[in-house]
This record gives sequence, C-alpha cells and structure tokens, in this order.
Amino acid sequence: MSDVQNPTAGPRAAAAPTRLKVGVSIFIRKGEQSLWENGVYQNCLFLVMLLLRSPCVERTVLVAGGGDGGPADATNFLADSPVPIIDMATAAQELDLMIEMSAQLGRDWSVAFRERGGKIVSMRVGNDYVIDIERMTFNKPHGMLVSGAPYDEVWTLPEYETSCKPYFASTFRAPTKLMPHLWSPMVVEKAMARGAEGKRFAYEPGRKQWRVAIFEPNICMVKTSFIPMLGCESAHRAQPRLIEKMWVYNSFHLKDKPNFVAFAQSLDLVRHGLATFEGRFPLYQVLPGAIDAVFAHHWENAQNYLYYEALYGGWPLIHNSHLIGDCGYRYHGFDCEEGGQALRRAFAEHDANLPAYRERARALIAKLDPEGEENVRLYTAAIESLYA
Repeated sequence: MSDVQNPTAGPRAAAAPTRLKVGVSIFIRKGEQSLWENGVYQNCLFLVMLLLRSPCVERTVLVAGGGDGGPADATNFLADSPVPIIDMATAAQELDLMIEMSAQLGRDWSVAFRERGGKIVSMRVGNDYVIDIERMTFNKPHGMLVSGAPYDEVWTLPEYETSCKPYFASTFRAPTKLMPHLWSPMVVEKAMARGAEGKRFAYEPGRKQWRVAIFEPNICMVKTSFIPMLGCESAHRAQPRLIEKMWVYNSFHLKDKPNFVAFAQSLDLVRHGLATFEGRFPLYQVLPGAIDAVFAHHWENAQNYLYYEALYGGWPLIHNSHLIGDCGYRYHGFDCEEGGQALRRAFAEHDANLPAYRERARALIAKLDPEGEENVRLYTAAIESLYA
C-alpha cells in the first residue's frame, strides 16, 4: 500500500457496520449498450459476484451513474447481473461503501456521501496514466479522470504497478493497493447459449493453414495491432503457407488514415491478398469455427479478458504478457520477429500438445475466479482495512 496520505479525507468512522451495504458504480446510457463494448462492464459484474461471497458484505448492488440512463435502461444490458441496480440518489442514502468502477462519481456527491459516514474506493482497471496523458497532450476530450473527488483508497491491478500505481497515489492523494484481477467464463457461456446456433466455444484442431485474428482495440497506445501484424508478417515471410488469412479486427476506423494504409500496404500479407480489416465484434461471435489463433500485444496492460477468453476456448494465444504464467506462446516486449517465431512454434506444436495447453489454461482461470476462496479473502481483507 502506498503511504501517501489524503489531505482531503474526512474523519474515519469509529467502527464499521457489522455487515456492509456495498455498491459498484456502472455507466448506463439510454439506447443500446453491450457488455462487450468495454471490458470495464464485465469487471463490474465479476466484482459484484465476489462481493456476494464476502462475509463482511450484507448487500451488494450496481449503481447506475455517469450517463443519461437509469436502472430501467439497463434491463437488457445487465440481464446477467446477479444483483439489483439502483440510482445514485438511493445509493447516497442506503450504502456504507461505494466502489467507483465504470461510472465516475461527482465530487459533490462524493463529499456528501463521506460526510454521512460512507467510504469510497476508486477501482481503476484501465491504464489511466496513458489515457490521461494522451488526452492532455493530443487535445482529446477530457474524461475527468482526476476530478478532485475524495477517496478513502484506490485499488488497481498488478498490470498497472509500474505505470499507474504511483500516479494514482499522487493524483488522488489516497493510499493505493494492488488487487487481484477477476474473470469468469460465465459471460461467454451465457452469450454462447443465447446466440451461438449450436457452435462450441472451442478451438478446432487439424487445419493445414491458420486463420489468425488480431483484436487489439486501436484506440489507445497500450493495445494496438501493429506488433501483431508485423509478427504475422514475419511468420508469413519465413513460412508462406502458414497463414490462410490475417483478420485485423477493430481496425476499420483506420482505413481512412494514410499512414496506416501505407503501413498495411507495405506488408506481403496485404500484397498477397491474405489480410482483411474489420470492425469491432465480441470474440464469442468471431472465434468459433472461423479463427485458429489469436495474436495479441500490449504495453503496460498485461492482464486482458481477450487472453482469458482465448485460453478458455483452447485457442493458441501469441502474446507478450508476463502475468499469465506459462499459458499461450509468449514473445517479449515489442519483438515482432520473436512474435513471428512464437506463431510458427504454435502452428507446429499446438494440436499435439492441446490437452496440456488446456490444463495450464484451466489452472490460470481458476486463480481468476471471482468466487474463488483466495480472491474473496483478499478483497474482504481490503474492505475491512478501510475501517481499521
């Protein structure tokens, strides 16, 4: 925990309630909204799943805030939520602890809530340092991530220990902790059950050429398609019959950018008609029966649902993450040539080693379980320490 003190903090309550009423804020807007458009929405679901298991929590709710929608607008969007949804006014009167997640809390609301004796934790699950400096440096719309709202504590993830943890401690003037990343296949399984038309969310071995997909969002520097594209290119130059098609998702908005077009057209994969550039789609709609490998890249963003989803289904994951153990086929940093070698190794070995690959993936996913005993224990201890 950071030892930075919070000069804006109000007096701490003398003792915690016996069991707490806890809310997790979630951004709700009018109109269509999807769990798959931003990973933070799934973060919210997994956190409330955990809180339902915590012995120090009496009641858990999602709190609609930030957008122009309310609880009624979230009926379809949050059909899989295991907890009810309330509005900010109700939360202000009923909750003991608010965890700011996908909807940012207003300063006035936060001050009033803490004056009433409530506690506020900001749970930061994005690389906000990079997001903030991009907004400031390149005159992008201000996201108000540093709003002046007072927090009792900030929680973030191990992937942000280097780039964000000190930044959060300094800008928010609050103690900052690293908390376990959470994920469950529940969302994928329910989505497949509703609309997969008999398809299985599972890698299918045996193909003589691979269809390789890249899913980086291309909206921030931390996750882009360039290194995976170069890795595929490297593998193609060394082994021209390996790749049947390179699918670059989340790239359609780059087609009108001359520099990106020039970069893409420099690749043999593009010149040979083996690349396609697409919009944004949920993985469960794309992977089954259509994709044979996933090539990923991050910069200071090493824990991603993309990885867990690919591993859960048994797809070969070519990645540069140091936080998923011995899962997938790893290359280091920005080394696209090593990435190409990792893709070639996966192509040569994956089908023969698929049972062991699946077992390693299962072991990792078990550690991420929101309802897992160790994760519940660690989050419960963090909540209890707020009242120590």
